[in-house]
Amino acid sequence: MNIDATGNLAVDEEIDVWRPHVTVATVVARDGRFLLVEEDVRGETVINQPAGHLDPYESLLDAALRETLEETGWEVALTAFLGVQQWTRGGNDRQFVRFVFAADPVRHQADRPLDAGILRALWMSRDELAAAGGRLRSPMVLASVEDWLAGRRLPLDAIRYLGATAA
Repeated sequence: MNIDATGNLAVDEEIDVWRPHVTVATVVARDGRFLLVEEDVRGETVINQPAGHLDPYESLLDAALRETLEETGWEVALTAFLGVQQWTRGGNDRQFVRFVFAADPVRHQADRPLDAGILRALWMSRDELAAAGGRLRSPMVLASVEDWLAGRRLPLDAIRYLGATAA
């Protein structure tokens, strides 16, 4: 490893560093039901929270709001941070680090087109979600709802976005 005179890693050095997929998800509850999406993932229809990857230069909170709107047409207000989940999908060892938020529904944009691959948004109870079993995109889906039902709530300011800095 080459360190320059300022103590930083030399710019010209290529580093092969393993990186997990950083994602966000939102648990939106209303009248005992939870906002979910049915999506097509490589030809298989699965159920997930509104969720997706963090974009470059985007805060985790902004990503959660964006993904929820893009996948469901719902504008939401984030109310709490539920926690971080880490999961490795078997078969290809892809690892995900998922930041989960709680939110209240604010306004539905019914005419808004949903993201590619999203078949529909739907509201399900915890029991309906548990009964879906193998149709869940990952074990993180039910775990997120169970965290919400257990009363897990962390303040949103537990996550700080420091933004980009000049090189």
